[in-house]
Amino acid sequence: MEARSTSAQMIGTVLSGRYRLEAKLGSGGMSTVYLARDTTLDRQVAVKVMHREMSEQPDQLERFRREARAVAKLSNPNVVAVIDAGEDGGHPYIVFEYVEGENLKQRIKRLGPLDPQEAIAYAIEIANGLAVAHARKLIHRDVKPQNVLIDAEGRAKVTDFGIARQLEQTGVTDTGRVLGTTDYVAPEQAMGKGADQRSDIYSLGVVLYEMLIGEVPFSADTQVGVAMKHVNEELPDVQRRRPELSAAAALVIERATSKDTAKRYESIREMVSDLETALAVEAARAGATEGEATTVLKAVRQRRRIGWRPVAGGLAVLALAAAVIGAVVVISDGGGGGGGGVQGAQRIAVSSATDYDPEGDGDEHSDEVQAAVDGNQTTAWTTESYVTGPSVEDSGKGGVGLYLDAGKPVAAGSVEVRSTDPGWDLVVYGAADSVPDSLDGWTELGSQSDMKTHETVQLKTNGSKYRYYLLWITKLASTDDGYAVGISDARLFS
Repeated sequence: MEARSTSAQMIGTVLSGRYRLEAKLGSGGMSTVYLARDTTLDRQVAVKVMHREMSEQPDQLERFRREARAVAKLSNPNVVAVIDAGEDGGHPYIVFEYVEGENLKQRIKRLGPLDPQEAIAYAIEIANGLAVAHARKLIHRDVKPQNVLIDAEGRAKVTDFGIARQLEQTGVTDTGRVLGTTDYVAPEQAMGKGADQRSDIYSLGVVLYEMLIGEVPFSADTQVGVAMKHVNEELPDVQRRRPELSAAAALVIERATSKDTAKRYESIREMVSDLETALAVEAARAGATEGEATTVLKAVRQRRRIGWRPVAGGLAVLALAAAVIGAVVVISDGGGGGGGGVQGAQRIAVSSATDYDPEGDGDEHSDEVQAAVDGNQTTAWTTESYVTGPSVEDSGKGGVGLYLDAGKPVAAGSVEVRSTDPGWDLVVYGAADSVPDSLDGWTELGSQSDMKTHETVQLKTNGSKYRYYLLWITKLASTDDGYAVGISDARLFS
């Protein structure tokens, strides 16, 4: 083949007598990708051709060849497959399966913020692709929506391992050189330090944030400015930007994007487990029924093909959903954000909340009570409105409240409460196995007077574990209609 210098001149070229380049698909600093025809098997393929000036640099040529070798070893539906590789006329090339569709960045630009179930399903598929690479000690180092292709079946496929590196390899990419896209770069990469699988986890957390919000978390006048924000600033609270999002989904982002690598997920498989939990929560809240993980992912892909609509009703969801609804799910937040709980504590996502009024009529807005634990801070459970005074005792009873069900006994170290009005008093109690009929059966764990609208109350369990945690209100806040308390969010931490 005669060597040519530009991508336009390359159109029509046949590489190694087999791959006819038909159209340019995209270009980067190292290579150009073409739509091509495999004349031997009569099929469309994608061919990445290294730029001539780059192929003359030994280190860049080695990196290009390494990509072909590394990705050729990966076999997974969520990784774009390598078909062939070679060199013709001074042009090294790699042949990939051709994925007809759009990339994830284009999809976000076209649709804006994605439905939480769709976003989490994509994150699971991306993570599954990365897991195969990580199992071979290969890190991607440039995880971003542009490197995720969506095929005709609605499946996410990870591509462009061009700057990937074997974890045990040295000498090809030196420490001190920043690689990756700064919108998604992990802090350690931004600082030119060594990267490992947790760097990919960080980038995937940022990708999930962008899918849910519709834009990247940081902006600055320069790429260096963006990179430094990844080093120094916490990601914006995703639930503040999108209040209807479940706490389980928010916690995945918080832990994945912790600045401290020790507080991130240890492995991508661990992140997948929490993503599946979050998907179960989102689907269950939308009214879905139980089912297998593969079923819900297939259903999501089907809706991607015909136009996404949120789940309502008959979609089968993860079998894990039953456990989420009926039992506790513990997800470490890694101390990474949101301002909740205690630094380094574990978030305990409770299964349900129930109003508690044993000294009154037994009902305290029971139809609203799940609003206190649904992760949506724009909704709230409220006590009834009292007119006799701020002290509940003025109404003839010791207090009123709600209790959180952790599904099984756990040792909570604190409870974080967001309320609609300040100035009320709270006492927190615990019960191990069953809900007591009266306050006498509960164990007092902590209290706080003059509550602010966002308060964390420390609990003293002395090593004991409790399934039920009662938020007992003894003094009400002053409101326009009398005296009441509204709780928009209640969270337990270990």
